[in-house]
Amino acid sequence: MSGALPAVRGGVPWVGSSRFWRVYHAVVWAVTLALVLVGGPLTGVARPLAAGLLALALPWYLLLGHRVLEDEGADGRRSLVYFVGLLALFLPAATLNGEARTLAFALIPQCFTALPLPRAAVAAALISLVPVTGWALTSRPTPSTLYHSGGAALATLVFSITFGAWIVRIVTQSRERAELIAELEASRSEAARLSAAHGALAERERFAREIHDTLAQGFTSLLMLTQAVEAELDDDPAQARRHLELMARTARENLAEARALVAGGTPAGLDGASLADALRRLAERHGAVLELSGAVRALPAGVEVVALRACQEALANAAKHGGEGTRCSVTVDYRDKEVVLRVTDDGRGFDPREPTTGYGLAGMRARAAEVGGTVRVVSGTGRGTDVAVLLPAPDEEGEDCR
Repeated sequence: MSGALPAVRGGVPWVGSSRFWRVYHAVVWAVTLALVLVGGPLTGVARPLAAGLLALALPWYLLLGHRVLEDEGADGRRSLVYFVGLLALFLPAATLNGEARTLAFALIPQCFTALPLPRAAVAAALISLVPVTGWALTSRPTPSTLYHSGGAALATLVFSITFGAWIVRIVTQSRERAELIAELEASRSEAARLSAAHGALAERERFAREIHDTLAQGFTSLLMLTQAVEAELDDDPAQARRHLELMARTARENLAEARALVAGGTPAGLDGASLADALRRLAERHGAVLELSGAVRALPAGVEVVALRACQEALANAAKHGGEGTRCSVTVDYRDKEVVLRVTDDGRGFDPREPTTGYGLAGMRARAAEVGGTVRVVSGTGRGTDVAVLLPAPDEEGEDCR
């Protein structure tokens, strides 16, 4: 242990209240000065000289001492200057007049408060032993008197160092605990901030997936239908009218998806309908054929949402990238422990090994992973694309939803 005790402002138990210690130092100083002035048989200049030196200790404390003892930022040089000056006043006074040693009750606590432990021990030794040594050399007391006075001084020193070191250790541990608690509080605050940021990021990613899989796909369909209508107005008005009706239906569905997205409820396609019905309407809108196999049943809500969004994404990709005249098929196989959704097209395909900048397939895989499923994409240039989504769906013998 090499550091001085923490300052009063740090709330350390050893130092306590600065007001208490100021009063304590003032009382000890006043009592000591009174004892010097009225006690002891000394005559001549010894008594007034000792009293004068002690009187100077008060302004020295007020000038520098209380700042050293109470200022957390006090440096070691200023502390050393204060104690050197204080000892220069106390040691001669205590040597001249034994009553002046009473001031040690205020000085020794100050040593262990503001000095590193080794320096505090040295200062305590000087305060305890030098006055007795000086008194013995100048007054030449009897061996018995010297024995008792020296023994008392030595006992005081041992007690002061032992008790001071123990208190310093306790306060150091208290300071370390306080710093650890502060670090833990900061870590907890940082963890809460990171958790909130992570939650916000996850919600932002979820919202981005929803917009991509619903509104963005709907707007893409509207754009493609608009282009088709522009090409058909003159040559095939009937087909253009059918596409206009499809545009209106797509716009209504997009509006419903937007409202569901804002409300955070069930996707519009599944609101009041089964997954099979939602997939059938979706397939019809894209001109695809839906085939169901196995024990068709209601699935957990999260699984149905993932299946619907995956089908939307796969059909939209086929319409956007497959090329003109691309045909699609959708199959859903209800198995005992899982459901397999497959969307197959005969478009131009792509190389799955090449990096893509789109968000669709990555979002599809992320959605499937959230419910414990997987996505497999098989494609090749000029060979079409086959998207298979495997989702956990234990058979709970639910009602048939065909």
